Amino acid sequence: LTVMSATMFHIVVPTISLDFGLSYGQVSWVSTLYMLTYAIGSVIYGKLTGICKIKNLLTFGLFCFAFGSMVGLAAQAFWMVLLGRFLQAVGASVVPAMAMIVPVRYFPPEKRGGALGIVSTGLYLGAALGPVVSALFVNAVHWRWLFCWPFLTLLTLPFYRKYLHDEPNGGRVDWLGGGLLALAAALFLLAVTNGTWELSAGGFLSLVLFILRIRFAEEPFLPPRLFQNKRYALGLALSFFAYGIGYSFPFLSPILLFNVYHLEPGMVGFALVPAFVVSAILGRTGGKLADAKGNSFLFYIASVLLFFCFVLLSSFAGILLSFIIVFLTFGNVGQSFMLVALSNTISRTLPKDQTGVGMGMLSMFHFIAGTVFAGVY
Repeated sequence: LTVMSATMFHIVVPTISLDFGLSYGQVSWVSTLYMLTYAIGSVIYGKLTGICKIKNLLTFGLFCFAFGSMVGLAAQAFWMVLLGRFLQAVGASVVPAMAMIVPVRYFPPEKRGGALGIVSTGLYLGAALGPVVSALFVNAVHWRWLFCWPFLTLLTLPFYRKYLHDEPNGGRVDWLGGGLLALAAALFLLAVTNGTWELSAGGFLSLVLFILRIRFAEEPFLPPRLFQNKRYALGLALSFFAYGIGYSFPFLSPILLFNVYHLEPGMVGFALVPAFVVSAILGRTGGKLADAKGNSFLFYIASVLLFFCFVLLSSFAGILLSFIIVFLTFGNVGQSFMLVALSNTISRTLPKDQTGVGMGMLSMFHFIAGTVFAGVY
């Protein structure tokens, strides 16, 4: 549902632009602000899992998600729409952090792949359903009603409150360090989006100040030893590039279908559904393969599927559309397997007291990779 909320507004940008008399660039902040806050929030919630109970963080996040939806539903001006999206993202960003942390904290290593596979299923179902549900919904009612979907997440709260039993480790949050990290991430993301060196310079300065802060703070936001863990740092870098490469599917595929096959925007969403649905169905299978055969085995399968997909797409773009849909299915399944293999591997490099912030950083790196590689593409 949080992934759906991130993607549902993509196809109503022209309608919002007409309603408020704004340019596409201005209206694009409806999605940009959500994704920016979503990325930064995931690492902050990851840090908070060491201090607060997970079920309390989820309760706060999902209520904030719903409150942002109420603001958006009542919006009579564009700034209220943006405020609603910001509040939605503040709440929704608890989900990518917990989606990584819960499998690590509640499942032993030999069963963790299956749990991460189920997480992958939710991710791909959200990606598949978001544009389709949005297209069907706006044909029947006003686009503001897209804000109502997050209310469904409140139905899950009783289960989280019942089954998530954990005690926080105590301590406090270095909000100055967290703020510097958030500022650095935001400036770098905006620099890539807008192509301005001034923002890049600001991001670099914020990063330097953050590094100095964590070296000298009594309880730093990120412990320096996290990045001295070479296996974790290597896994983070590999995951960054793997996610960025896989981001070509949601970013470039619609352009291919629109420019080469001349599909209407609504039909583009329907054409991508098979690939996402098959990825969702096979997500748990990939996790079980990782548990039974090892993460390396799943990584090799994912690499072969991705390579096969890219060769076919680059060689035969323009042929019968049904073949392109099949090629994209290979690639999306490969990307699903790749994320399960890497997430599972990275989780095993972290000591228990660093799993929250370590997996939160992994989530944030995924969003940064998507933004950077979108600029490259």
